[in-house]
Amino acid sequence: MLSPDWIKERIKGALPDAAVDVVDTTGTGDHFEARVVSAAFSGKSMVQQHQLVFAPLKDVLATGELHALALKTYSPEQWAKAKPELPTRS
Repeated sequence: MLSPDWIKERIKGALPDAAVDVVDTTGTGDHFEARVVSAAFSGKSMVQQHQLVFAPLKDVLATGELHALALKTYSPEQWAKAKPELPTRS
């Protein structure tokens, strides 16, 4: 079973400057949601941003150990604009 911290560390290994938040959405250790903010996303499309996040997780996606990862990705500029509009989690 995967953990949010393990996924976070894999993402940060590929995107060292990233601010990463990961939550297990079902409690089963195979469905997660992540928010990633990285300067590496600047000038990239959403698809390209997601590809950068999925790249270090290809092995666990291929085996099915990681079944689902919903992503919200932002460049620092995008995050600065979106942040006030995002709901807070309790």
